[in-house]
Amino acid sequence: MSVARCGDRRVESRVVVGENARARVFRRGGVRIHLVRLLLVGVIVALCGGCVVNDEGLVPEGPPLTVQKVPEIAALLPLKVAETGKLQIGVNIPYAPNEFKDADGNIVGFDVDLMKAVAAVLGVEAVFNQADFDKIIPAIQSGSYDMGMSSFTDSKEREKTVDFVTYYSAGIQWAQRPDNPVDPNNACGLRVAVQTTTTEDIDEVPAKSEACVAAGKPPIEKVKYDSQDDAANALILGRVDALSADSPVTGYAIKRSKGRMEAAGEPFDSAPYGWPIVKGSELGPALQQAMQYLIDNGVYQQIAQTWSVEAGVIEVSKINGAES
Repeated sequence: MSVARCGDRRVESRVVVGENARARVFRRGGVRIHLVRLLLVGVIVALCGGCVVNDEGLVPEGPPLTVQKVPEIAALLPLKVAETGKLQIGVNIPYAPNEFKDADGNIVGFDVDLMKAVAAVLGVEAVFNQADFDKIIPAIQSGSYDMGMSSFTDSKEREKTVDFVTYYSAGIQWAQRPDNPVDPNNACGLRVAVQTTTTEDIDEVPAKSEACVAAGKPPIEKVKYDSQDDAANALILGRVDALSADSPVTGYAIKRSKGRMEAAGEPFDSAPYGWPIVKGSELGPALQQAMQYLIDNGVYQQIAQTWSVEAGVIEVSKINGAES
């Protein structure tokens, strides 16, 4: 999609790693059940010749956070990671506010901030490798990546092939135009935008549509887009009646839409996000304890507040915490 920028504004939040480390910019989060990722970015219709502006350069400003290495947790790392000093992470973008690129091309977001803080606890560098969403887990299994970070939902089905370390809880959230209210529980006959291969595409909207047909009503017309920003644009421009995406992604898009989108009902079907790793890997306990350390000392909550995603914070990080 061609992106027009009008009066680009940019602010940053910083995390300071170690006592003498230089401040860095962080950012990145939504998914459920199947190979799911969502790339939802703030999309607005701007008064610059009628252009649609997708300004990923706008990132929230938060307080500097000091995160230092914790030797007893770092000692849990697999030898390969400890020796290289790097965590190779597969990530798919854009999926704002969890992971996307800012105006300078840096990968930023809630997930990114959090993972850099986790890496700081472990005394290693987080290296983000862009990849197709559905190729991340196979790349972890083959050893190309140590882990994934792309708003993966931890599910019982996925746990058959990889382990997960949980770090967040997200639901599904629909959005609508203010002048065209919709009910996610009564959307028969409506056009609903989804991103291809997401849970909303594969499970949620099809199930609702089947229920419509079973009740003798017209099916939901599911309109698929390759990226979540295209789905948001479609809603803003009136090409669809609603969109369905993970709650932090929809919430972020609404916040950035300057009133052209709003929530349609409350989030539902909450499930944990997790970082996928090889089954039985020593990396699991290291990540879990680093994550729990950030929860216990409040850094996790501060990062979530900076990105306005605190509604989904968890109190306990688990290895394989799937609920279904």
